[in-house]
Amino acid sequence: MRTNLRYRIFGILRRLLILLLVVWTVVSLVTLLIELVPGDPAVAVLGEQATPEQFAQFRQKHGLDRPPFFFSFPRDSNDERHFVWHGVDNRYTDYWRSLLSGDMGLSFRNDQPVISLILERYPATIELAILAMAIAILIAIPLGVIAGTNRGTLIDNFASVVALLGISLPSFVIGPMLVYIFAVKLGWLAPSGRFEWSDIILPAFTLGAALSAILTRMVRSSVIEELGEDYVRTARAKGLSERKVVYKHVLKNGLIPVVTILGLQLGVLLAGAIITEKIFGWPGLGLLLVEDGIGKRDYRVVQGCVLVISMTYIIANLLTDMVYKWLDPRIRVG
Repeated sequence: MRTNLRYRIFGILRRLLILLLVVWTVVSLVTLLIELVPGDPAVAVLGEQATPEQFAQFRQKHGLDRPPFFFSFPRDSNDERHFVWHGVDNRYTDYWRSLLSGDMGLSFRNDQPVISLILERYPATIELAILAMAIAILIAIPLGVIAGTNRGTLIDNFASVVALLGISLPSFVIGPMLVYIFAVKLGWLAPSGRFEWSDIILPAFTLGAALSAILTRMVRSSVIEELGEDYVRTARAKGLSERKVVYKHVLKNGLIPVVTILGLQLGVLLAGAIITEKIFGWPGLGLLLVEDGIGKRDYRVVQGCVLVISMTYIIANLLTDMVYKWLDPRIRVG
C-alpha cells in the first residue's frame, strides 16, 4: 500500500518536473529566436518618424534598453572581450520574475496586459476546437467501424476514398471552397467573423473534416486488427450479437491508438488553428499570435501565446494518459 502511494507521489512529482522543464525550454527558445530576429520593435511600433526621445522612452518602458540575456557579445570590433557578462540584470530574468508573479507583461502595441489579450481570445479557440473535435469523432468512428467490419467491400472503398480526400485537401483549400459554396453562392452562412452562433460552423467543419479523415483510417485499421483477436471469436461463440461484439469489445480496445491522435490533435486545435482562423477571421489564439504578435513584432504577445500553447500540449497529453487508463486498466499511467 505504501509502495503504491509512494510510486504515485513520485510519478506526480516527475510529471510536474517535466512540465516545468518543457515550459522553461519552450519559452527560452522562443525568447532566443525573437532576439535573433533583425529589426527594432520601437521602430515597428512608433514608426521611423518618431523622435529619439520617444524611442528612448518606449525602450525604457518595455525594458528594451537592457541586455536580453545574461551575457552579450561586444559590438565594437576594437573590444578584445569575447563576451560581456550582465548577470541577472537582463530582460530574460525580468520576464521570468514577472511570469512567476502571474504577469506576462504589457503588449508593445496597446499597453494592455498580455494575459488579458489571451483570455479574451482563448475562449473562441476553445469553442472552435471542441466543435471541430466533435465533428471529427461523429464522422470518423461510425465510418471507420463500418469500413473495418466490411473490409474489401464497396462501403470500405468509399470510406477509403473519402478519407484520402480529407487527408489530401488541406484546410487552406477546404476553407475557401466552403466559403464560396455556403457563403457566396448559397448565402446560408457568414464568410468570416464571430458574431452569431452559426459563424462557427464553417471553420469547425474545415478543421473537423481534415481530422476525421485521419481518424477514419486509424479506426478502420484498429477494427480490422481487433477482429482477428481470440477474444472476438470467444465472444461470438458465446452467442453475442455482432453489434455488441463490435461496439462493446472491438471498438473499446481499438480506440487506444486513436486516442493518441486525438490527444495530439486536441493540443493542435486548442493551440490555435492558425490557417483556419486566418481564413475565417476567427478571433482566436492563432490569429492573435500571427497578426498581433509575429506580424507586429510584439515580443510579449509572442511569448505569452507560446507559453499557453506549450501548456495546452502538456494538459492534452495528461488527458490522453487518463483516457488510456480508462480504456485499458492494465496501462500504468505516470
